[in-house]
Amino acid sequence: MGRHQTGFQLRNDLSELETLRTELERFKVKADIPEKTLLEINLILDELFTNIVSCGYRDGEEHWVKITLCRERDVLTLCVRDDGVPFNPTELPEPDRCCPMEERRIGGMGILLIRRLTDEMTYHRTDTDNVVTLRKNLPQPIRT
Repeated sequence: MGRHQTGFQLRNDLSELETLRTELERFKVKADIPEKTLLEINLILDELFTNIVSCGYRDGEEHWVKITLCRERDVLTLCVRDDGVPFNPTELPEPDRCCPMEERRIGGMGILLIRRLTDEMTYHRTDTDNVVTLRKNLPQPIRT
């Protein structure tokens, strides 16, 4: 399997989740992504995009979230870039899953899910943008 890459932009509006799903389906076909992996990356990107739209912008203006997907051999790389308020998800502490739900602080479970579904998550801030890069190792085909 060679290298397959695609990129697209979504407005900071939750109605764009449908566009996200459509773009992921196109990439799945082009890059031969397994169905289970597609469901996982849909969940990952849905969570990140929803967080960006819900918490990342305070000015009420239209913004664009840029998403790049790349498959190179058995590694899938997802890059999400937004010009929202600075937020580093890698610094978010793990939620305390030992205390009862009603005593837990709000938030953090989506980032925990992303950590569990990916093999690596990195963050950096440019002068204007948050850039989250996620890597996911693809399952090896079963050889008979």
